Amino acid sequence: MRFVIVTGMSGAGKSSALKTLEDAGYFCVDNLPVALLDKFADMLLDETAKIENVALGIDIRNGRGIGELAHKLKEIEAAGIKYEILYLNASNRILLKRYKETRRNHPLSRDGRVEDGIAKEREIMKFLQDQATYVIDTSQLLTRELKEEIDRIFVDGEEGERFQIAVVSFGFKHGIPADVDLVFDVRFLPNPYYDLNLRPLTGNDKPIQDFVMKHEESVEFLDKLDDMMRFLIPNYIKEGKYNLVIGIGCTGGKHRSVTITNKLAERLKQLPYSVKVEHRDIMR
Repeated sequence: MRFVIVTGMSGAGKSSALKTLEDAGYFCVDNLPVALLDKFADMLLDETAKIENVALGIDIRNGRGIGELAHKLKEIEAAGIKYEILYLNASNRILLKRYKETRRNHPLSRDGRVEDGIAKEREIMKFLQDQATYVIDTSQLLTRELKEEIDRIFVDGEEGERFQIAVVSFGFKHGIPADVDLVFDVRFLPNPYYDLNLRPLTGNDKPIQDFVMKHEESVEFLDKLDDMMRFLIPNYIKEGKYNLVIGIGCTGGKHRSVTITNKLAERLKQLPYSVKVEHRDIMR
């Protein structure tokens, strides 16, 4: 039996994930009160229940019950139930955009701004993200792509063989992304910002890429970074890590970091891993 706890940020795709698992034959329960988790676990141990695979949705709607979750998880583990945690995440910008499109209130911002609710939720849910077996960032995923990721992990039997990598460009003046595992500073590379013809462009544009990559230090840095990733990733997998967030930062997050992020992602996509790219500050 696979017992999957589906959780994460509100608006990141938990409902879609549960629907995908339900379609795959999982017995799904959404928003079960945390206080009932041990009783639910007892039901799973009952052979007469004949439940093969279970997906349980738990999120911030549990209110104060979220604070009891860590203790409850230890209890069901002690009872002999092995569980996996699927954590759905997305950037604050994307979550805010989704809330505005649907015109729904955030569970923690009934009397305030959605931005404040997202920030509070991210802080409260951090312990679950840290403990998660799988983390899927849905910022750039279509619903179809999310379904493919979930099928790959929970339906097709690969169970995490596809290591998930997110390569994120950012600007140091806007702050380092909170969820990055590795941070690399490319502010030592020549800056196209000082060329007035190049300044309006981004690292997605060929003139910027040509400017950055024509310098020997850029090529050498990319080679060394690629070599380091090829060493680190198999060792992360060996230790049970299923996802990696790589942050590439320059001053504003528009030129050098975007270029190196794109170039590194191109190389990583040659490996048998799932690679996603996000340019957090490119439009600032």
